[in-house]
Amino acid sequence: MENLGQRVAIVGAGYAGMAAAVTLAARGVAVTVLESGPVPGGRARRVTSEGTALDNGQHILIGAYNELLRLMRLVGVPGDATLRLPLELRYFDGFRFKAPFRGRAGLFAAVLTATLPFAEKIGAVSFLRALQSLSFALKEDTTVEQLLEKHRQHGKIGHYLWRPLCVSALNTPADQASAQAFLVVLRDALFGGDGASDLVLPRVDLSRLFPEPAADYLRSKGGELRCGVTVRDLDALKREYDHVIVAVGPHQLKALVADGAPAYAYQPIYTCYLQYAEDVRLPFPMLGLADGLVQWVFDRGVLTGEHGRLACVISAQGDHQQLGAEALAAACHRELAHALPGLPAPRWSRVIAEKRATIACTPGVKGLAFRIPGVELAGDYADPEYPPTLEAAVRSGVRAAHTILGKD
Repeated sequence: MENLGQRVAIVGAGYAGMAAAVTLAARGVAVTVLESGPVPGGRARRVTSEGTALDNGQHILIGAYNELLRLMRLVGVPGDATLRLPLELRYFDGFRFKAPFRGRAGLFAAVLTATLPFAEKIGAVSFLRALQSLSFALKEDTTVEQLLEKHRQHGKIGHYLWRPLCVSALNTPADQASAQAFLVVLRDALFGGDGASDLVLPRVDLSRLFPEPAADYLRSKGGELRCGVTVRDLDALKREYDHVIVAVGPHQLKALVADGAPAYAYQPIYTCYLQYAEDVRLPFPMLGLADGLVQWVFDRGVLTGEHGRLACVISAQGDHQQLGAEALAAACHRELAHALPGLPAPRWSRVIAEKRATIACTPGVKGLAFRIPGVELAGDYADPEYPPTLEAAVRSGVRAAHTILGKD
């Protein structure tokens, strides 16, 4: 069903809103995107801090993010905008989980060659086969920690692999996180076919990675993006346009909906940028720290050409929330200096705290239904299956656009 002549307004130019806009524009629909901020990207965007352009978080993609990668190709994002690597998780202390080749055989080879006790390797293989036998679907959702306990995934395998993957994908501690949402990630990433488990690391800032090329594509199709526009009256917007998609963050819904907006709990993401001398670099673009505040460190010099700049990521809640920016930056540097003896003091630091980066992805939360009459919803919280990731945001935007286009 074509919707030529229809006019659609999209509130919010994050990944969800721009995915909806691109999907509609590709079918000839006139789209206007209204964004309150100065640049598109929503909770994954470029910001300026004390005159320095930074990302408001250090997101990564995986090869299983089929919808986001498809739309990036559609809007002309160049191939060198990302660095694609076969699955490899390295830690400063020597732990390594590396798939020697792609596909399921590579996954099991990674388990068997990881720096793990033999009993844990066999237990991990049994765990993965048990999940396969369940088709990655639980009869009743539980926490990730309870799932790991049930399948005896203790020791190094839990410490270095399962819990870090949980926090990275769900942005929720394992003792609170939804096991079902975690299994969806394992299903698609580890069993999704060749390349699904690849690490896809951005080599441009998060606004340039998709939202800005999507805006250029939208304009090429006759649509428009208006930044610096705050929508406060949905009813007026519905009278002006044939259809409306609301693609704002979940914490922004209350400003648009008088009653019935869901009361989600939230989890933060802190990103600490440390600028060292330009010759400072990591032995791998992304390295893990397993026993402190910092979970992952990214070499922005290798990835984005910002030589000597390291980005420390701390996902989900924790003691770090009680620290001020200077104290947190100092703690990050101490952990890096312990892992990299001889590391000099940083020239400067910036801490970006997204205190409501995602909803808390707890058991059952992805099944919550919320509707605004006469409006389609899009956002990482709105996808019924995926945890709150960029892929979930894009999928929800595509789904909202397809509903308007008259598709299932």
